[in-house]
Order: sequence, then C-alpha cells, then structure tokens
Amino acid sequence: MQSTGTCLVKLLLSLVSKSKRQQRTFIQMGTILKVVDNSGAKLVACIQAVKGKKGARLGDTIIASVKEAQPRGKVKKGDVVRGVVVRAAMQRGRCDGSEIRFDDNAVVLVNKEGEPIGTRVFGPVPHELRKKKHVKILTLAEHIA
Repeated sequence: MQSTGTCLVKLLLSLVSKSKRQQRTFIQMGTILKVVDNSGAKLVACIQAVKGKKGARLGDTIIASVKEAQPRGKVKKGDVVRGVVVRAAMQRGRCDGSEIRFDDNAVVLVNKEGEPIGTRVFGPVPHELRKKKHVKILTLAEHIA
C-alpha cells in the first residue's frame, strides 16, 4: 500500500518539474501569437517565417493567418497578414551580456512595406527592433524594454 503512494508522489513531482521547465523555441508554423496593436485582430497563427529555415525570433517578420478578430476591425478572421514579432518566449542575448525573454509570443501586424496597420502598440517592446529597421513600431509603443 505504501509503495503505491510513494509511486504516486514521485509521478506528481516529475510532472510538476516538467511543467516548470517549459520548452521555449523559435516561432514556427502553427504557433499561436497574440496581436498587440489596434488593427482588429486578437490572435494569429504563424504560417511561415519570411527569412530563416528554423523559425522567427524577436524582430523577424512572419506570415500569419488571423484566427480571432474584433467585429469592426481593419482585418477579418481568415485574412493572411504579415507581422513583426515584438515579444517572444525564447530568450535572446543582448550586447551587454544580459538576456531578454517575455512571458508570451506577440506580434504587430504590418503591410508589405513594413508599416504598421494599427495606430497603437500595447505592452513592452524591445529596443532591438531599432536594429531591424522597425522604428515606426517603436514610436507607436507605449513602453520600450
């Protein structure tokens, strides 16, 4: 009887330790991202990264499909759009040796020229976007991390 109880405790402890070690990877096909601008979309699913074979990281452009949208927005559910990754759960090293990592994956929708569709950007945005030539997104952001 006691061996069954200890096995159950070990199983629960292993499940808890696995859930704490969340795997953080590239943004790839099928990844669901939160939209953090006022373009009308709420959630998008990544179709592909524009550059790179592995996937997208902070500042990269992706092609995505709108999965959830507000009723009277600029984009509708099912639209294929482009977006710039502004928050990623995968950590990224900075020049000073520190690393930046966010709790969620978030994107700002842009047109083919790279200009944002919305007029506001919510939440923190990393200053690494300046190197990737997304200065317009930084000017619209309310907080630069």
